[in-house]
Amino acid sequence: MRPYLICVLSLLTVGRVFADEKQVAVFLLIGQSNMEGHGRVSIEAERNGGRGSLQWLAEQRPDSAYAGLRDAAGQWRERDDVWVHYLERHGRLKAGFGVQPDRMGPELGFGVVAGDHFSQPVLLVKLAWGGKSLAQDFRPPSAGGTLGPYYAEVLQRAKRVLADPGADIPELRGWRAQLRGIGWHQGWNDRVNQAFNDEYERNMAHFIRDIRRDLQAPGLPFVIAETGMSGEQERHPRALSLMKAQAAVAEYPEFRGNVAFVGTRKFYRSPEDSPLKQEYHWNGNAETYYLIGEAMGQAMVGLSGK
Repeated sequence: MRPYLICVLSLLTVGRVFADEKQVAVFLLIGQSNMEGHGRVSIEAERNGGRGSLQWLAEQRPDSAYAGLRDAAGQWRERDDVWVHYLERHGRLKAGFGVQPDRMGPELGFGVVAGDHFSQPVLLVKLAWGGKSLAQDFRPPSAGGTLGPYYAEVLQRAKRVLADPGADIPELRGWRAQLRGIGWHQGWNDRVNQAFNDEYERNMAHFIRDIRRDLQAPGLPFVIAETGMSGEQERHPRALSLMKAQAAVAEYPEFRGNVAFVGTRKFYRSPEDSPLKQEYHWNGNAETYYLIGEAMGQAMVGLSGK
């Protein structure tokens, strides 16, 4: 056989292998306690009668998206096209992948949007730990100073899942990971520290550049969810400064079209409408966490289109 024919046939074979290869779209969801998720899933009568929990929302609004998250028997549905890898917990997406099995975070709303939009299966890799700052714990290399131990932890864990998404999720064995974006919801530990607050904007920009470089994903879509857990009535100077910094990063010329800022203050629900009186955890309100995730997912879809 002539050499050029061998080359053509080889290229056709390679093309067919890639076309047939099973790929899963991977999104990294990074942050601190509000990315972990403190939204209450079940009604706990002693907590404001369960008001603001996901179960309460599903029962009180039978025609809502929340009701659609349950089956006819009242059990939370599992998606067969979206999985969650959350540190040592893994499985199909459903209510209950928050900081505890009866809590939820932004992953639920995000996963619903991503699962409905993308034709390929979706894997959400949650890399979140409570009480972590960007200035210290997640500190990126280019920011100078001591590298944040949780920046290194994010990289190590992300690379392991991307190398073999089926290692912990048997249903994804043989699938190849395709990194599609990063969602970020963090800020409280920088918001309460003036020195951390002052450098937040430049640290956020460094984090985006560095994580893209270290994951070999230039221009990777990146969504920043505002640290707005006190709602529209927030007046504290440090809180306002931090939210302004988060919004400003998305306006950098280098980030236009590949970084999005999602305002969250409108998703705040009062303690009277929530299971808790705990503003730094969005009062434990499930609707708040769902709407944050949904907005992040919609922003990610918008960036993916670009």
